[in-house]
Amino acid sequence: MTTNTVGESERKPPGITYPLRYAAALLGDLRVAFRSLARVPVLWATVALTLALGIGANAAIFSVVRGVLLRPLVNRDEDRLIYVQQSAPGMQVDNASFSIPEITDIGAHLKTISKIGTFSTVDFSAEGFGETREIHAGVVDGDYFEVMGLKPALGRLLDTRDDGPKAAGAAVLTYKFWVTALHADPNVLGKVLRLGSMMQARSATIVGVLEPSIPYPADTEIIANIVTSPHHLSATMVQGREHRMTDVFGRLAPGANLKSARAELQTVYATMTAAHPEVYKPQYHFQISARLLRDQINEEARIILWLLLGAAGVLFVVACSNVANLILARTVRRESELAIRAALGGSSGAIRRSLLAEGLVLCGSGGAAGVMIAVQMFSVLARYALRFSVRAADLTLDFSVIWTGLALSLAAAVFLAFVPRLPSGDTSRGLGLTSGGTSRATGSSRRRIRVFTITQIAASFLLLASAGVLLKTLLTLQKAQPAFETTHVLVANLPLISDGRTPEQVAQSYQEAQRSVSALPGVESAAVGMMAPWRDSGFLKFTLQFAVEGRESESSKEDLRARFRFVSPGYVTTLGIPLLEGRDFTDADRKEAEPVVIVSKSIAQQLFPGQDALNRHIKWTDPLIKYADISPAPRRIVGVLADVDDANIIPQHNMTVYTPFAQGPIFGACLLVRAKSDLYALVPTITKTIRAVAATQPVEHASTLEDVRTEVLANNRVNAIVFGGFAALALAISVVGVAGVLAFSVSWRTREFGIRFALGAQPRRILGGVVIDGAVIAAIGVTAGALVGWGLSRLAGNYVPQLQLPGPIPLIGSAAVIFTSAILASMVPAVRAARVDTVQALRAE
Repeated sequence: MTTNTVGESERKPPGITYPLRYAAALLGDLRVAFRSLARVPVLWATVALTLALGIGANAAIFSVVRGVLLRPLVNRDEDRLIYVQQSAPGMQVDNASFSIPEITDIGAHLKTISKIGTFSTVDFSAEGFGETREIHAGVVDGDYFEVMGLKPALGRLLDTRDDGPKAAGAAVLTYKFWVTALHADPNVLGKVLRLGSMMQARSATIVGVLEPSIPYPADTEIIANIVTSPHHLSATMVQGREHRMTDVFGRLAPGANLKSARAELQTVYATMTAAHPEVYKPQYHFQISARLLRDQINEEARIILWLLLGAAGVLFVVACSNVANLILARTVRRESELAIRAALGGSSGAIRRSLLAEGLVLCGSGGAAGVMIAVQMFSVLARYALRFSVRAADLTLDFSVIWTGLALSLAAAVFLAFVPRLPSGDTSRGLGLTSGGTSRATGSSRRRIRVFTITQIAASFLLLASAGVLLKTLLTLQKAQPAFETTHVLVANLPLISDGRTPEQVAQSYQEAQRSVSALPGVESAAVGMMAPWRDSGFLKFTLQFAVEGRESESSKEDLRARFRFVSPGYVTTLGIPLLEGRDFTDADRKEAEPVVIVSKSIAQQLFPGQDALNRHIKWTDPLIKYADISPAPRRIVGVLADVDDANIIPQHNMTVYTPFAQGPIFGACLLVRAKSDLYALVPTITKTIRAVAATQPVEHASTLEDVRTEVLANNRVNAIVFGGFAALALAISVVGVAGVLAFSVSWRTREFGIRFALGAQPRRILGGVVIDGAVIAAIGVTAGALVGWGLSRLAGNYVPQLQLPGPIPLIGSAAVIFTSAILASMVPAVRAARVDTVQALRAE
């Protein structure tokens, strides 16, 4: 017991200011707190560890949130840099790129946007980096880098001198590619590359290296001027209003803001769409909008990271509530000491300061341990955030971890200092002492302990319900079985390269490669398709308008749209898709042969109910087909396949039209190989076989379909693990809290139990009463958590419309886990209560 506060006001050194006097007194209290807590090492360690978990998680996550969402971009005046986008909800397109005519019409009438820059994502085949390889690139106009406000790390960037069809080909390397692929070679300037796209090649000279910056809208390796892409100079690109493949960025004019820019864009856009009703049909609901580039880049990461920070905050609340219970229990046991100090003249401020000193020692220990935990968590969370934002790629640990840990430690210490109720100087009205020198818990202390326990339960319920939503989503995805083979099928990309061959020769080489691979030992079948299932879901979901010959009037009213796939003979067999009617494609279905198609079951049922779909004719009517070199000629239906969704893990209703690979345009190819043996062991042999057909053909991204599916599910799996980990940790702390509060309840009711036993009460009634007490606490906590969660979801729904709310299964499951855990946690103190010795209990006073 310490009495250093007695008469303290009379011993204040003259001439010393109050803050200094308070600091000196607090320093003395800290020394006393160290000695006092050293006598209860288990309590100290428990409090420090509990707080360390809450503080560490919050410090690490806040550092990631700060680095990804709050850190400024390197772009000059980033608060004036905007991203312009259009959408067509009627076509299920959320973010459509722009065509050159659209950009020209919009840009000619803008006053709130001083300048716009354009960016098109292109895959080049590149020669000059060693072996011919596919390279991800951006094609930009001369204003792009000026609009983006970026600087070179080496050489210069592209500008207006690099614009126009007569400009020399020029390219800028992205910083990441320069460092990782070229080892930051300073002699790279002046190097000439051969860039090929759409079976044409152009030379480009490397003129600079871009400073480290956020790659958006695509993670590219080089950025080249327009002349390097022959397609960008073609009439289809320059004049095609529906040929959309360009992203638009803008810089706000002086005096303009985002709101005025949006209003002007909508006015200009409305005029443009009214002038071309044949393109912007009312049922498509074309719209235009603009947002700060920073917000656009952070769109995918923002929701998940703020939710993660919220989960960490809830965990911190659980930890603080549990620690508050421990501190309250300790205070109850020290009430005699505190009452004596108050009776001897100790002021409430001095007593509160001593409690603050203990809180600082406890929370300081927890904060120090929490920072060490945060340092370890930071790199893990940075890799997690990289799944949602490229901004996480260059995250580095900084002092935000330490400052966050310090701030949370101080907040917890101050909170804990004001949790206990202080005694009055008048012992008759204060906490008082028992004859034995022991203290008894007051009703106020009991209520506070229960409130903190209920808070823990409520917070744990929120985390469990949130984790339950993610887990339910993951289980649904895992259970969804595709309608085709995945385990025994290998896919590999065969990018289109420009090596002087004609489109017909390229198609023949793909088919020859397919036949050669099919003949390899261990290979059951092989086929060529447009793209690997799930790998590029955005493109795979793209649809084209079509019509049924003989009922064009009905088709135009229905606005029939279908996904399109160009596949070789053997595609159906390789993937194991059931052929319901008709035949598969054969080698006879060449370019000069009769145009034929295979349709999905949904097309046959919807368009030809109760009839035979075979030998009917359909044709593509979408305006985009002229840009993709797809013929509008009628095509005879020769087969019907089972419905297959190769774009979504959970199959959704869709209509699909399959066209022979030889009768379609050449976009590159995806090789599919089916074998029972080790598929990855076949990759070198497959590559060698393909190179024997086309010596420079790249073979990239070889993977089994099952592994492709696993990679697509990775984000959902990691989300469930991360939030489930927070929920499990919060539940564990809460279970300890429930057990602790009931154990404390048993200790202060020992005399009551003795009297009840003396009056004939059965032990099972005492045991049942304690268990029921735990269940009641759990019920109140779950109810409170549900109400708080409902309120938060309503509030969040105003800002995040796509927020997924828990359904009945996650809610019921979470409540069941809470109740089960609470009952189990109640058993130990309940058994202890049932074994109370009557004689000792009656003497407990």
